[in-house]
Amino acid sequence: MIIVTGGAGFIGSALVWHLNQAGVSDILIADDLAPEKDANLRGRSYTDYIHKDECLRRVKDNAFDRPVKAILHMGACTSTTEMDVLYLQENNVTYSQTLIEYALAHGVRMIYASSAATYGSGDEGYDDAHELVPRLKPLNPYGQSKQDVDLWALQEGLLDRVAGLKFFNVFGPNEYHKGDMASMLFKAFHQIRDQGFVRLFRSHHKAYSDGEQKRDFVYVKDCVSVVGWLLEHPEVNGLYNVGTGRARTWNELVAAIFSALGKAPEIEYIDMPEELREQYQYFTEARMDKLRTAGYTPPFTSLENAAADYVQNYLSKTDPHL
Repeated sequence: MIIVTGGAGFIGSALVWHLNQAGVSDILIADDLAPEKDANLRGRSYTDYIHKDECLRRVKDNAFDRPVKAILHMGACTSTTEMDVLYLQENNVTYSQTLIEYALAHGVRMIYASSAATYGSGDEGYDDAHELVPRLKPLNPYGQSKQDVDLWALQEGLLDRVAGLKFFNVFGPNEYHKGDMASMLFKAFHQIRDQGFVRLFRSHHKAYSDGEQKRDFVYVKDCVSVVGWLLEHPEVNGLYNVGTGRARTWNELVAAIFSALGKAPEIEYIDMPEELREQYQYFTEARMDKLRTAGYTPPFTSLENAAADYVQNYLSKTDPHL
């Protein structure tokens, strides 16, 4: 049995889809049972779907009715504006630590989601080398919660037995329940559909023109491909970036969406809210050497091809889910 936490959420449900594609259906999904996520699991094959608290209870009591092969821990509060530090400590940090300790105690493959938010402003770069982890300074409590798990695993000497994935700017099918935390590609598609143009934040940094701020945008299908590969290679452990390795501008992102729709780009630039300016990342780009050296060879989908697939095969359809 494979446990997928956050299995009804964005990356988690895409991972269940990926496992099903590979013929795997003995899956225990753990999530918060929010009804807005139900469509993410429509048509998926899995053994059971339980509340995340019940999953934690079973882990603590070792109360599973059959052997656990792997824990794929994709569940967390992912809101970059969440300010309840105690909640993040319990939900993101302690929960993760409990799963990791269980996995190591029972010989279970453990893969967990970290985040590129751990890199903060990027002053230390975007290298996933373990020796750089203590120097990272996230810009918000969410990023800090992910950093706390990485740092704990490093300090406890666990990173040679578990794999942690620093996901960059993930977008794609099944993110529809995320509200303000949904990708800009998802939001831009609906802006174009509803009003014919896209609004982007002006730059408040002299080194970047409006819309020329850069991110490493990575397709969710590529992300779950990495998780699936790690599941098949339990000898590969440590922290790994998951991005394309190529930063692209917001202007390029929007152009790719308009192109997928067969339209010319129309962009309006607006001021960034004051409360976001101090925690805004103007540039992110994953160093992907480490994952490649570990043996992962599949190419990452280009922004243009990923946008076309997402827009034409999902967002434009009556049912946009995987």
